[in-house]
Amino acid sequence: MSLRDDSSILPLPGGFHRVGIVGRPPDDRVHAALSEVEAFADRHDLQLVPEEELCVGLRASLEPLGEASGIDLLLTLGGDGTLLRGVRRVAGRGIPVLGVNLGHLGFLTSVSPPDLLGALAAALAGRAFLDPRFTLEGRIISAAGAEGPRLWALNDIVLHQAAAARVVRLDLAVGRNAEREEIGSFSGDGVIIATPTGSTGYSLSAGGSIIAPTMDCIVVTPISPHTLSMRPLLLPDHVRLHVRTLEAYEQLAVSADGQETHALAPGDRLLIEKGKERVQLVRFRGQTFFGRLRRVLNWAD
Repeated sequence: MSLRDDSSILPLPGGFHRVGIVGRPPDDRVHAALSEVEAFADRHDLQLVPEEELCVGLRASLEPLGEASGIDLLLTLGGDGTLLRGVRRVAGRGIPVLGVNLGHLGFLTSVSPPDLLGALAAALAGRAFLDPRFTLEGRIISAAGAEGPRLWALNDIVLHQAAAARVVRLDLAVGRNAEREEIGSFSGDGVIIATPTGSTGYSLSAGGSIIAPTMDCIVVTPISPHTLSMRPLLLPDHVRLHVRTLEAYEQLAVSADGQETHALAPGDRLLIEKGKERVQLVRFRGQTFFGRLRRVLNWAD
């Protein structure tokens, strides 16, 4: 598959009709974007289904976004955090997500406010592409073997101290059941398990490698390891990763995309593997992964 983001045509040949909208807390930029989207929807006979907080100032008859809204496209107004929150609302439903950057970084988003109407018109006319992204699924297993909370992430799943800055001793292994093979153990501030999408986020800041999003793999990045021999590790997408603590810690936590956090009790272990569903990000012709690296992260500048 090409490293270009226009790797597959957006499967909306007849256009879309119902557009869900997720946004950061309303401010002047959000209100301006919403006004433009509402005017566009009126001209093209589209139904808008915004989050309830975004309905203020729009038509009173708008249906607020719910779990079963039957939308054809999700529009996110904000930065990468807003996009991550939005994709969680449509996870597993195959709904394309178009991110509009109203934040600072906007690495995952596709367009800025001046390009919003042109992007909507291009997507409506079928001149847009899908950028399918690998995801992760995680499970917390108690010391007694009971299955606890499930996690899902587009970016990363992170095991870390919930409060005090203490060193954590972790053991890593791969495999299923009796075929499990030990990777090794280390002491540090925690561990980041990232997708190729998440490789340009927290994992990168912790020293992890940048992975092209067309690859299917899992990036394991120790957080501040207390040894020079522990380095980021790239695993194939078919493995199941096991993470467990080697000592009893009272305040460990597991976070998914920075959006969802669960406590990890002493004796619990974390299982992480490839997600069953991909996230479909909307891109436009000419947008490439390396172009975004150079423009947003100043890579190789």
